[in-house]
Amino acid sequence: MHIVESDGTQPVGRGIGPALEARDVLSVLQGSANAPADLRERALTLAGAILEIAGKANTGQGVIMATSVLESGATWKKFRAICEAQGGMRELPHAPYHHSVEATQHARVTSFDNRRLAKLAKLAGAPRARAAGLDLHIRVGELVAPGQPLFTLHAEAPGELEYAFHHFLSQKEIIALEAVA
Repeated sequence: MHIVESDGTQPVGRGIGPALEARDVLSVLQGSANAPADLRERALTLAGAILEIAGKANTGQGVIMATSVLESGATWKKFRAICEAQGGMRELPHAPYHHSVEATQHARVTSFDNRRLAKLAKLAGAPRARAAGLDLHIRVGELVAPGQPLFTLHAEAPGELEYAFHHFLSQKEIIALEAVA
């Protein structure tokens, strides 16, 4: 048995919800400069471990091999081929309704409640509504200023957006912020 430990203290990537998560994955596969670094690192760590377990890479060399394949464009090419075999690439949907939640003070992000973030995305309509969910704009340890977006809710219906936002307002510590001077 092999165990690969990872940090579960905050969501991986920026998006929570089908289309938002797919956008993050596609940006990693395409080698985009703005791809979420934590998602890229997690994918390479897992791929490297699989390569080593399968005997395709020597111990300690799996991540190097996985990185080489990703950076060569081979993963993006293979992904496109898989999509074509299943009927072709599709455009990701975009939610017509959005609401950004902003910081109200100078603060440091100290933690996320991942379950409550997932529930917030679900209240916005995810995963049933493929374009619904939320985009995180901050990470643990970052400093935020008043008016800086913390996250953006995405919904396919105005009622779901309002419901999710009001639920957020009723919750404490979905995103923990520590005031700084």
